[in-house]
Amino acid sequence: MSAPAAPTERDRRRWAQYLVNERAEARVYRELAGRREGEERQILLALAEAEGRHEAHWLELLGGEPARLPRPDVRTSLLGTMAKSFGSIFVLALAQNAEARSPYDDEPFATQGMAADEKVHHEVVRGLAARGRRRLSGTFRAAVFGANDGLVSNLALVMGIGATGVSSQFVLFSGIAGLLAGALSMGAGEFVSVRSQRELLAATEPSDFADSALPHLDIDANELALVYRTRGMPEAEAAARARRVVEQAQALGRGRADSGPIDLVDHGEVVGSSWGAALSSFLFFASGAIIPVLPWIFGLSGLAAIVLALALVGVALLSTGAAVGLLSGAPPLRRALRQLAIGFGAAAVTYVLGLLFGVSMG
Repeated sequence: MSAPAAPTERDRRRWAQYLVNERAEARVYRELAGRREGEERQILLALAEAEGRHEAHWLELLGGEPARLPRPDVRTSLLGTMAKSFGSIFVLALAQNAEARSPYDDEPFATQGMAADEKVHHEVVRGLAARGRRRLSGTFRAAVFGANDGLVSNLALVMGIGATGVSSQFVLFSGIAGLLAGALSMGAGEFVSVRSQRELLAATEPSDFADSALPHLDIDANELALVYRTRGMPEAEAAARARRVVEQAQALGRGRADSGPIDLVDHGEVVGSSWGAALSSFLFFASGAIIPVLPWIFGLSGLAAIVLALALVGVALLSTGAAVGLLSGAPPLRRALRQLAIGFGAAAVTYVLGLLFGVSMG
């Protein structure tokens, strides 16, 4: 990049803005590093150090610390606030989007190295955010899926029932029934799913069924090597291990078939508790399903109850959609609007069906 020969006052104001933004971003990374240990801490501190190099560039162009500095832009200020108050996964997701929108590509006073740094920073932050997403994915998926299922299904239910012209008490009863039926169904389904998965995994584990027979095997003619081969061991290695195990068993007069290359797994850690999964699914669904029913619980009826239910569910759908977008690195607004459109679309269909059914019954 070739810089203009004579920078203007407007250029200096832009440099000052870059300066405070770089400082704020460095503080964000240091704040996150303070909550991490090991490799992630070192990576975040290295990012802060890189932002410090960029800060030094703008200070040099400005000829030292300006007497007055602007505030960091809204995006950077938001990152700083979240770094102090929220989990790092949300901050890193925002930082990932921020690093992808670096202004240095079109900035004549920034070096090519600075522009390249920002692209690399985006990938580094993306990698850190991916670690957090992997740790969070199972629980977060269950929470969002359960809550949104409750929101959409119960909104559609009360909208459809309400459109038929029945009493508000009947709409309330239908909403509560839908909440319980859906939550119980989600909980039961999750319980069966997790329990079945645990049983399936347990059935694949090595057993000690043949251990007592080891001392009596013919060391030159036995099928123990086949056991190890079924567990993923190469043929030659399986044969060597089988011979070694039989020799040891015969020497000791007892045996224990070890698990070879496959370690025993605590399936509770892998797939979780079936009761815990059932309870969380029940609560996640219920937490979403109760929102469309709130207007009728508090005594509203008719159009006022429907409008308030739509407003409450709309806010909830926008929030969950934005959270999904934020954590996935996608634009939060687009995901929020998509979630809203899906939920309201389902409600509109059942509302129209309710109107038609109400007219035909009338």
